[in-house]
Amino acid sequence: MDLRQLRYFTAVARERNFTRAAESLHIAQPPLSRQIQLLEEELGVALIIRKSRPIKLTDAGRLFYEQALQVLGRVEQMKDATRRVGMNRNRVLSIGFVASTLYGGLPLLVRKLRQNAPELDIQLLELLSIQQISALKEGRIDIGFGRLKHSDPNVVSTVLREERLVTALPLDMPLARQDTTFPLSALSGQKLIVYPKEPRPSYADQVLGLLQDEGVRPAEVLEVREIQTALGLVAADSGICIIPSSAQQMRSDVRYRTIDSPRAVSPVILNHRAGDASRYLKLVKQLIRDMYAENPVWLEANNLRAVTAQEDDPDRSGQ
Repeated sequence: MDLRQLRYFTAVARERNFTRAAESLHIAQPPLSRQIQLLEEELGVALIIRKSRPIKLTDAGRLFYEQALQVLGRVEQMKDATRRVGMNRNRVLSIGFVASTLYGGLPLLVRKLRQNAPELDIQLLELLSIQQISALKEGRIDIGFGRLKHSDPNVVSTVLREERLVTALPLDMPLARQDTTFPLSALSGQKLIVYPKEPRPSYADQVLGLLQDEGVRPAEVLEVREIQTALGLVAADSGICIIPSSAQQMRSDVRYRTIDSPRAVSPVILNHRAGDASRYLKLVKQLIRDMYAENPVWLEANNLRAVTAQEDDPDRSGQ
């Protein structure tokens, strides 16, 4: 198996057609088909269902496609980083993040990072919490900001803060007309919208676990891919969603109520590779400490507890 075969296979999987894939690769179709066949023979499984039109991937093919994209992406990053070092160009720092952190301190942190390390080429990549763990181990990102605790010994996690959760309600719903905090019991019998749909475990499981622990049973649970979709459905009177408090900025056409439960929080977690002693990671942690020390409005309004990022503190680790 070589990189050429991976590129050939991803082209076929993307185009769902051998002829179009060959054209995109600027090669003839027979050698393309032959390379895919050799790849399947080496793996010992079928990757493509050729009888369908357009062609489809087998379950093994879908898994291989996802993994091949990661490998090829990592190769491109490796090539780019090597060129930058060889040409004395800027150092690249790749940051993974979950979407909701854009409405908290992440934008301010990135601005401060650019000011304090102008030589850095900062790349931001939206990744779900569970995706950040594999991305860190594969070297596709250097640090990540997520919401899911894990047990992988290769990734160190520091809980930066515990953010309040709020309910997002349709404007015309009777529950939206009350100004008090929202009791979780009020979700019983209601239609609940959770995100992300996949991969799991995820923030959706945090929400469902909270309701299960509180003995709350929604009438129906609708799973969607992202927070933007979830809030759009709330605005369309299709259900209720539980989101981190800072994400209230996303839409003004729904009603938000803070949940009346000390357990209704979601952690914001800094992830990085175990053993990473780079000065840029230390700078990131210092900037976070400085930000929290200033006690900005968004921090005071949205969080039950803010924790300064301490290095090598097992009590604050998501492990």
